[in-house]
Amino acid sequence: MDLTKIFHSFGLILVCLSFCNTWAKAPKTAKIVFTSADEISREIYLMNPDGSGQVNITNHPADDLFPTWSPTGEEILFVSDRVRMRDLYLMDADGGNVRRIFSNPAYRHHPTWSPDGKQIAYERIEANERFIYTATIEGKHEEQLGAGVQPAWSPNTQELAFCRQRRIVLINLRTRVEKKLRPDGIAWQSKPAWSPAGDKLAFSWILQPIEPPPGVLPGERFVIPDAWFDNETIFIVKRDGTRLEQIVNEAGPEAIWPTWSPDGTELIYNQQVRGYFQLFKINLANRVPEQLTHTERALQANTLADWFNPAYALPVSPQPQLLTTIWAKMKKK
Repeated sequence: MDLTKIFHSFGLILVCLSFCNTWAKAPKTAKIVFTSADEISREIYLMNPDGSGQVNITNHPADDLFPTWSPTGEEILFVSDRVRMRDLYLMDADGGNVRRIFSNPAYRHHPTWSPDGKQIAYERIEANERFIYTATIEGKHEEQLGAGVQPAWSPNTQELAFCRQRRIVLINLRTRVEKKLRPDGIAWQSKPAWSPAGDKLAFSWILQPIEPPPGVLPGERFVIPDAWFDNETIFIVKRDGTRLEQIVNEAGPEAIWPTWSPDGTELIYNQQVRGYFQLFKINLANRVPEQLTHTERALQANTLADWFNPAYALPVSPQPQLLTTIWAKMKKK
């Protein structure tokens, strides 16, 4: 094989690789992915950070929810019941190339990516109990970490935040040592979300204690009134549990599910408006909330958002192994 043919073939390889990756491109501008529901099902949508340009990217009769961007922005991890059980799926950023992650069916929920995009953490239900698991993004090497819900992977790669018995717990993934974020005070903490720098967590909290009705003995169960949940709102705290700060005013319907903007200056969260959950954005400097969604087709109208900005994305790594394999095969000809 002469030198001219080698370089000509090598050029064709590069062109081929370029075209082969066109289906998995990250958005060129900032996008928010979220779940939007109607009376029949839930779909996954994209929109601009100001709430404009809302587009359905799933269009499937199943329930599709809990979308979360890959660190590169090329893929979206989400939950779906397409095989009659909620499990984890991947799709490209435009909604194409949908595929199931695990070959063994199980109830998996609330996924989160590792910062390098190679692993995921999630809830898995076993015998009516919820556990935190990790696995590779290919669905291999599942490992149980213990009981808990709502995992969030720290940007430093070393920790997971999750909830257990209504308190936020941090676990070191190397040592398996656990620590409660705020062991004092009221226990109704939930939905932790790491700041992009990893120095803070946003979460939902109900500070007001719940008092049992008259006649209820200690240890007995009782119905919690809906009005009590209106006290749930968004807080931020430093990684060491200090400097607790309330972000959203608690006067009004519950504010839940905080998510950080990629630059760490804003939060997205859910709050009810006229009985429907909508997405709001709040700037951490001026604390002025801005409603992003307005459809009123179901109670969980617009929820569970995640924010991507290419300016803060993990760089897309090259594929040297694929290139080497093709080059070796070409040289043998």
